[in-house]
Amino acid sequence: LAAVGFLVGEAVEGSSFLFDAQITGPAITHFLQVPDGWDALIVGFIAAAETQRVQIGWVDPKDASYDQPGLLKDDYYPGDIGFDPLGLKPDDPEELNLMTTNELQNGRLAMLSTAGFLGASGCGWKGNS
Repeated sequence: LAAVGFLVGEAVEGSSFLFDAQITGPAITHFLQVPDGWDALIVGFIAAAETQRVQIGWVDPKDASYDQPGLLKDDYYPGDIGFDPLGLKPDDPEELNLMTTNELQNGRLAMLSTAGFLGASGCGWKGNS
C-alpha cells in the first residue's frame, strides 16, 4: 500500500478533496504537511491495531514464566489475527504456508520499492518527466 500510495499521492497532487488540496510537492514531504492533530489520530489507530494483535497472539506477561518473555499462544499462527473478509485464507495448512510465504516475499519487494521511492525523492530525483 505504501508503494501505491506514494505514486497516487504524487499523481493527484492539488486535485484531492482531502485537506482542501493544500498538500503539495514530493510525496516524501506529504506527511509533514498534514494538519496538526491528524498525526496523533494516525498514531492512535496504529496503537489500537497493534494492541489488538498483541492480545490475540501473545500470552499475557503475568501468565508467562519469567524466562519466556514474549511467549506466543499455542493456537496462534503468526500474522493470523482472524481478519479475512474475502475468505481467501486456504483451509489446507500446506497451501496456507505457501500463501504466507508468497505474501512475505511480496511484502519485502514492496518495502524495497518504497525505499527506492523514498531514496530517489529524498535526493531530489524527478524521474524522466
